[in-house]
Amino acid sequence: MSPLASYRRLLHVAGPTYVVVAFLGRLPLAMSQLGTLMLVAAATGSYGAGGLAAGALAVGNAVGSPAAGALADRIGQRPVVLVQSLVGALGLTVLVVLTDTGAGVTTLVTTAALTGLALPQVGPLARVRWRPLTDSEVEHQRQLLDAAFSYEGAADEASFVLGPALVGLGAVAFSPSGSLLAAAALLAVFGTGFALHSSSLLTGGLSALEGRGRLVTLTFVGLLLAQLSIGSLFGSIQTGTTVLATDAGEAGLAGLVHALLGVGSVVAGLATAALPARITQQQRVWASALALVALSAPLLLVDSLGTLMVTVIALGFAVAPYMIGVFSLGERVAPRERVSAAMTLLAAATGLGYALGSSLAGRLADLHGHTAAFGVTVGATVAALLLASGLVLRLRRPAPAP
Repeated sequence: MSPLASYRRLLHVAGPTYVVVAFLGRLPLAMSQLGTLMLVAAATGSYGAGGLAAGALAVGNAVGSPAAGALADRIGQRPVVLVQSLVGALGLTVLVVLTDTGAGVTTLVTTAALTGLALPQVGPLARVRWRPLTDSEVEHQRQLLDAAFSYEGAADEASFVLGPALVGLGAVAFSPSGSLLAAAALLAVFGTGFALHSSSLLTGGLSALEGRGRLVTLTFVGLLLAQLSIGSLFGSIQTGTTVLATDAGEAGLAGLVHALLGVGSVVAGLATAALPARITQQQRVWASALALVALSAPLLLVDSLGTLMVTVIALGFAVAPYMIGVFSLGERVAPRERVSAAMTLLAAATGLGYALGSSLAGRLADLHGHTAAFGVTVGATVAALLLASGLVLRLRRPAPAP
C-alpha cells in the first residue's frame, strides 16, 4: 500500500469530521504558550516574566495531561476531554482579564499554571484512537498505524505553524489579549467537538479488562528524555525569536517567524510514510537528531530576521521525523491498556522541556540577548542526539527470553 493510499484509507476509516476537529482542537495549546509569553512580557516589560508564565503554563499542562490520559484509559476520552476543553477555555479567558486589570507577576504565573493543568493534549489523544479505528484492517494495520503517526506528527507541526501565526496576526491586528481569547473560543468549540466525536467511545476500559501492564521502563524513560530535549528546543527558539524580533522593532512578527519552524517539518512528517520498513524507528530518530544538531548550529550566527527565517525553515525538516519516531516507539513499547497515559506522558515531557527551554532562554536573553537564547536550542539538540544514540543501542539488543 502506497503512502497516498494509506492516507486515503485512514480518511475513509475515521471520516473527514474527525480529521477536522482533531486538528483544530489542538490549535489552542499551540497558541496559548506563545500567546502567554507575549501577553505577560508586554504587560510587565520583562522577557523573564513572560517566559516564566509561559513555562508555568507548560509545566501545569505537563502535570495535568498524564493524569488526564491515565483517567481516559479507565473511563474513556469523552468525559475527560469535554471537561478539559471547557475549563481550559475559561482559564485562558481569566488570564487575559487578570493581565488587563494589572495583576502582579505571581498572580499571572499562578493562573497560567492552573490553566495549563486543564488544557487537553488533543494530539497525543488523537494518536490513541487510530489503533481501535484500524482494528478491522488486520492485514495492513501496522502500515496504517505508521502512516497515522506520520500524519499526526505533521498535524502537530502544522498546528505549531498555524497557532503561532494566529498569535502573531492577532497581536498585530488587535493585541496579545485578542489572540488568547481566540484560543479560548477555538478550544470551547473544537475541543468539545473532539470530545463528543464517536471515536471517543472506542477508548477506555481496557485497563479493567487486560490488567495494568508496566509502563515505566528504561526504554520509555529514554523516550521521555528525548521529548524533553525537543521541548527545550521549542521553548528556547520561541524565546530567542521573540527577543530578536522585538529588538528589530517587529515584535508582532515573532509568531510568524517561529511558525516557519513547522513548514519544513510538515513536509518531512508526511514524507516519512514513504520510508521503507527496513529503516527502523530508532534509526529514524537517530538520523533526525543528527540533522537537528547540524541545522541548529547556524542559529548562533543569526543577527537578522531574514537569516533567522532561513535557518528556522531548514531546521524544521528534522523536527517532525524525530518526534514521529519517538511517539511511534512509545506506542509500541507501552502496554495497549496504557497507551493514553504513554502518549500524554510523552507530550508532558515536551511541555516540561518547553518550560525549561523558555525559562532558561528568557533569563539568558535578558542578560546577553538572542544569541544566548539560541545557545540553549543548540544544547537541546546535542542532548537529543546523545539520547537517540542510547535508544539505538538499547533497542538493538535482543529481548530477554520469557
